[in-house]
Amino acid sequence: MLISGANNLENHKGLVDKLNVFPVPDGDTGTNMSLTLASAVREILKSSSDNIKDIGKAASKGSLMGARGNSGVILSQLLRGFSKSIEGKDKLNTIDLANALKEGSDTAYRAVIKPIEGTILTVARETSEYAVKIAKKEKDIKRFFEKLIDKANKSLDKTPELLKALKEAGVVDSGGKGLVVIYEGAYRALIGESIKKDNYALDKEFNKEANISTENIKFAYCTEFILESNKITSDKMKEIVEKYGDSLVVVGDDSLIKIHIHTNNPGLVLEEAIKYGQLNKIKIDNMKVQHENRLIEEYNEKVEEESKEMKKYGFIATAMGKGLASIFKDFGVDYVIEGGQTMNPSTEDFIEGINNINAENIIILPNNSNVIMAANQAKEISNKNIIVIPCKTTPQGFSALLAFNPEADYVSNERAMKYALSNVKTGQVTFAVRDTNINGVDIKEGDIIGIGEGEIKKSGKDKKEVTLSLIEELVDEDSEIITLFYGEEIDEESANEIKDIIEEKYDYLDVELYYGGQPLYYYIVSVE
Repeated sequence: MLISGANNLENHKGLVDKLNVFPVPDGDTGTNMSLTLASAVREILKSSSDNIKDIGKAASKGSLMGARGNSGVILSQLLRGFSKSIEGKDKLNTIDLANALKEGSDTAYRAVIKPIEGTILTVARETSEYAVKIAKKEKDIKRFFEKLIDKANKSLDKTPELLKALKEAGVVDSGGKGLVVIYEGAYRALIGESIKKDNYALDKEFNKEANISTENIKFAYCTEFILESNKITSDKMKEIVEKYGDSLVVVGDDSLIKIHIHTNNPGLVLEEAIKYGQLNKIKIDNMKVQHENRLIEEYNEKVEEESKEMKKYGFIATAMGKGLASIFKDFGVDYVIEGGQTMNPSTEDFIEGINNINAENIIILPNNSNVIMAANQAKEISNKNIIVIPCKTTPQGFSALLAFNPEADYVSNERAMKYALSNVKTGQVTFAVRDTNINGVDIKEGDIIGIGEGEIKKSGKDKKEVTLSLIEELVDEDSEIITLFYGEEIDEESANEIKDIIEEKYDYLDVELYYGGQPLYYYIVSVE
């Protein structure tokens, strides 16, 4: 049923993407939810078990590691709670399903610091509460599901009444729609009409080894296994086995823990784990044999990095363009994940970055409001000291970096970098993908729109005019610097033309221009 739900979402992700509040071309809720669920499906397909508990655990772990964007993280928590609730069940009746949906909803609400009604959370909660209400009387699974889907759609239809932004945009909540699509796909499987989609490759979750030269491998055996135990937590297991190697990843909750480590003594690692419970799905690969024909260049870079002494601070940032990525690297960022608006990084992407940095403290700059939850989820999984600066835009990320003091302790730096977020205003210039009216701004499909501090400020036909009008909205008496990052569709001559106009109009301010290379957004504006 979950696979059919995932397939249905994959088939309709474009529709869900279009339900963005802003009519901008980077609506990605459907894509994020589909990629998250695809990760869960891949984990299920890797398991040969038909046991409900095993399937639930696989779905929970796969979605956790593959979660992208806020909607994907929330979806992973829905699956996590559902999975916990069905443990110990051989079959599920309507009461079991209702309780599992309720536990999923409760888990998702707990994961969000400030839950907002009128979103996927509302649809999940109202549907689960209704499920609990009818479960005792409705014993027929088919009719039960039909009623649930009807309730979910009614809840979805009400989201614009709960969230003003949805009502103004004339859309329902995209995450809620994605959840309904999943329910509908699961129902189709229940009645014997499973929705097919054959694009879930059985890629390996952990085996993303660098291209390396065999003679220089420090730890030769890539060791993976699952520990079934209620005697030890995943955090404690990390502490015990980390001395045996590197590239350690330990994920799980309650009685199921998956361990991945590169070690020269896989037997010792297994001996430590078996003290606490049963081992299964043991997999040990000799990486010297596995990689002996691969290129050496990437490995040499990794060896050079690993050979360095542990430094005090390391940085991870997301960037949505080669130019912006290059600027972050110039600022000293160790690991840049190219993503952001058009492709949100997953929790696993952040984990990979964390594992590639040899530092006491690792600071993550999400640079996108839709990426912060995945970064925080990676923080919870990792056993390193991770600081997530909740920067919602690229200019905020740069502002945070400028506030960083390498001599200060991490608590002081976290405080200073968070404070710096309020010192910068962000503007974005892109195009509309549909007709709408927001904040009194009448917008037609194809119009150039200017977004300032998260609100649509301007709409017009000319990129230059909209950009200049947006900057006028952002500049005030406290402004000192205007920085313009031009995107991949803007040539340098056009960007310099705007820069010259800005310098002439605001001759009392510093004006800077950089190539950002970001897709979809003609300009990103920073006003400090």
